[in-house]
Amino acid sequence: MPRTAYVNGRYVAHGDAHVHIEDRGFQFADGVYEVVSVVDGVFADEDGHLARLSRSLNELELPWPMHPMSLRFVMREVARRNRVRNGLVYVQITRGQAPRDFRFPVDPAPTLVVTCRSTKFSAPQQLEKGVSVITIPDIRWARRDIKSVALLPQVLGKQRAAEAGAFEAWQVDPDGTVTEGCSSNAWIVTNEGVLVTRAASTRILNGITRLSLLAEAEAAGIPFEERAFTVEEAYAAREALISSASTFCVPVTRIDGKPVGDGVPGPLGRRLRQAYLAHVGVDDPVVTKL
Repeated sequence: MPRTAYVNGRYVAHGDAHVHIEDRGFQFADGVYEVVSVVDGVFADEDGHLARLSRSLNELELPWPMHPMSLRFVMREVARRNRVRNGLVYVQITRGQAPRDFRFPVDPAPTLVVTCRSTKFSAPQQLEKGVSVITIPDIRWARRDIKSVALLPQVLGKQRAAEAGAFEAWQVDPDGTVTEGCSSNAWIVTNEGVLVTRAASTRILNGITRLSLLAEAEAAGIPFEERAFTVEEAYAAREALISSASTFCVPVTRIDGKPVGDGVPGPLGRRLRQAYLAHVGVDDPVVTKL
């Protein structure tokens, strides 16, 4: 089936969608984006994603291209036109077309692009056996809390992971602490059973799935700490996890080739994944197909 995209007020064939060559997103990566999972037709954590989009826009002094309620309608219409029941909706907003100049244009007309595609989220073997990650230096800018379209360090990291046969790369600050994955938040479970993930700050992107998992952990009485952890702590952990809008919560069973715990997915990771999906109000799209 031909795909459909939304670009600046029009629904167009995906193959014909375009923006101007002087769009500031193309010229300067002057823009932000969000990704929302659609699970069995449900837009997972939509309020949180739109709240974070609003924050990113404010941090870059970018105006909304339309009212947030109108954007919700557009997101659903793009999903409907693409017949997506399980997939990802991408919203990208830039400062728009303007003559090339580092300074902000006067009275910008933001560019809005919304696309949607089907996805399988995680493969069954990723839940059965876990995934592997490698560690790499974190070379990003100092405002990682903004979900900017400037993703070159993450592109390079993901490529290094792929070349190493790993699913994800965990980025590491000069002090030896893990910040986050290239497209996910990083978690460990200590040998004492404490769930640990880095505290939200300008050092990481505050994942919406991350926030929901923390809320579910608190409601379930699972002890957790929001703090930095070292690569060495991760090597010695009982369990490790990654979370994101597209993976929900997936076990990590190898870090830099070293097994985590006994090398198989642990019970706390499985419990958190099910708690998150119950929070969204859907069955696990992977487990139900096993």
